[in-house]
Amino acid sequence: MKQSQLFKFFCISFISIFWAVVGYAQIAPPRTLEQLKTEIQERANRGAYPVAELKASDVEQALKNLKSLSHDDWALAWMPIGDHYSSEARLLESKDKNAAAKAYQQAMQYYLFGRFPVEDSPMTVRSYEKAKESFKAYAKLVDPVIESFTFEFKGQPITGYLRKPKGIAKPPIVITVGGLDSRKENNAIREAEYLKHGVAFLSMDMPGTGESKIRIEPGAEGVFTAAIDALQKRSDIDASRIVVFGGSWGGHWSARVAYTEIKRLKGVVVQAGPVHEYFQAQWQRKALGNTEYIFGLFEARSAIYGVKTLDDFLAYGPKMSLKDAGWLEKPSAPMLLINGSKDTQVPIEDLYLLLRSGSPKEAWVNPEGGHMGRSKTLKDHEIFTDIVLPWIVRRLKD
Repeated sequence: MKQSQLFKFFCISFISIFWAVVGYAQIAPPRTLEQLKTEIQERANRGAYPVAELKASDVEQALKNLKSLSHDDWALAWMPIGDHYSSEARLLESKDKNAAAKAYQQAMQYYLFGRFPVEDSPMTVRSYEKAKESFKAYAKLVDPVIESFTFEFKGQPITGYLRKPKGIAKPPIVITVGGLDSRKENNAIREAEYLKHGVAFLSMDMPGTGESKIRIEPGAEGVFTAAIDALQKRSDIDASRIVVFGGSWGGHWSARVAYTEIKRLKGVVVQAGPVHEYFQAQWQRKALGNTEYIFGLFEARSAIYGVKTLDDFLAYGPKMSLKDAGWLEKPSAPMLLINGSKDTQVPIEDLYLLLRSGSPKEAWVNPEGGHMGRSKTLKDHEIFTDIVLPWIVRRLKD
């Protein structure tokens, strides 16, 4: 190779490496394996998201078996714990249905964490399948039972979980929308609290996640219109009294539905929902490196868009902005907006954009809170029982 050609080769190689490094540097490096284990165990010890429902001793055992940061190894560390509880549940079914249901619920929680944050490898897919199997077994044993609720959207079957309180012929209902890494199975456990207030619930995956394989794009909120249409056909639900709740990315969809279904909704809860600033490249470059999210944030966020590269991801987001689409000044159903002012995943400015635009709204902001308003002294369950639940019940009884 001539000297000039050799020089040119090295220049091209250097430029390629430089831009590869720059591109990588836009996403902060993930936690090391040991850092991840330490963080997860610490959160398990204090009952914090995303391991609030897991036993600290079980978490410790699973982490001992976690061999690498690969998603398959991740799933393989958690599935044996789920298998243990699933076997226990099968043995209990003929003896103690309540204990069997509890064991199936525990199995489901470990399988769901085994698929966290996204089903993108053979073993994470397998873990999610096991989670659904455990949930279905659980759903048959609890009283009242949880039924599958299936309807169509654009020719595609959509499945949610419906549960009604006993002794009420036509209860009002809350439609709950899962977030980026939660699934309808997670939410259907917590939502049992609604039954105590005479409220039914329909738990759904948000578009692009779980069993809702709908492309993330403007108009995808139509899946919730289709759900409301299906509920109106039932004689055992009061479809004139519906509230929609969405948490995190699910809050983006509940915000959209507040505008599109203003006449059919009693209210909407938007808890830490992306609105506009979230979708901007400047925010994403910073947010993708946050330590509030445990791991795999870029994989989860890019998966719902169906993209692989950072450039494609950053280019896709702005099309989802409610501000740019001209929605914010439009009238909407009554809204309750919730978040923490120190959220590193969804900017608090998105809450303020909604609050100061369009129809009057209510808001609850934790000055020391992170994503969803949670903090080390204020857990998700407390925000749900003290803030979300009373507001929803009140709206449904107005």
